[in-house]
Amino acid sequence: MNIQKMKVTLGLAVSLLAPQSWAGNAAESKQVHINLGGHDVPVVAGGLYDRYRSNPPLSVIAAEAPDIDLSWFKGLKKEKADIGFESYSPNFYYKNSKITAVFTADIRRLRELMPEKILKEVQPLQVWPGRGVVALTAYTYQYCDNDSYNEISLSIVTNKPGKSSFGPFTLLGQSSSGDFWGYVLKLPVNTELARVRGVVGYNLPKWLTGIEYKESDKTVSFVVNDSETGKVDFVFEGKNSTSLRISPKWSKAASRTSTRTAS
Repeated sequence: MNIQKMKVTLGLAVSLLAPQSWAGNAAESKQVHINLGGHDVPVVAGGLYDRYRSNPPLSVIAAEAPDIDLSWFKGLKKEKADIGFESYSPNFYYKNSKITAVFTADIRRLRELMPEKILKEVQPLQVWPGRGVVALTAYTYQYCDNDSYNEISLSIVTNKPGKSSFGPFTLLGQSSSGDFWGYVLKLPVNTELARVRGVVGYNLPKWLTGIEYKESDKTVSFVVNDSETGKVDFVFEGKNSTSLRISPKWSKAASRTSTRTAS
């Protein structure tokens, strides 16, 4: 998962229309079950993952989604890898969108949330005395190797490993380059395929919950459910790519972009 080119520091790891076969909520599509790292995982029948297991030819993508410019992906080579199950890396995300809210938090609390071994590599960015930075990002992966799914990321923004931190100047530099670094605290997703691949394959803090994406001419929003009760936990909404409303009681600047990524 990327915030444009966001690298995820976890453990010591760094880092709209679509064909019927892969689009939409997996729960609303016909499914088949596969074994993935010892887990019984439902996937969309006839979807990209069912057919190609993370290695679809670009010619197939071009035929199924002719509106997508695939030139960026042609210079990337996939390799077979054992990540607790056989897969191909990197994963390609051909069409996706996100909205991000960046807000401050008590830096002492942020350090408490990061393992000691991570703090030896990176530190939370201190934008002014006692205040660090947290990024909340919602993604909709409309067309990718792992079918379509939605994801929420809550991350502590850090310096780049091996680089000094200059507080707000480092944050401005990351912002201007679109190259953020962070330690991911939460990463819920709305498909079991995304959850198992993330947990088994990459040791990511993922769990399964309802995440509904909505879009209109004026807004994009994500309705996120509590995984235990099924009730709405919060709503994350962006307007005109420049303003944000989060319910309940969060209100900060936000942005929305469409990106192409590989991870």
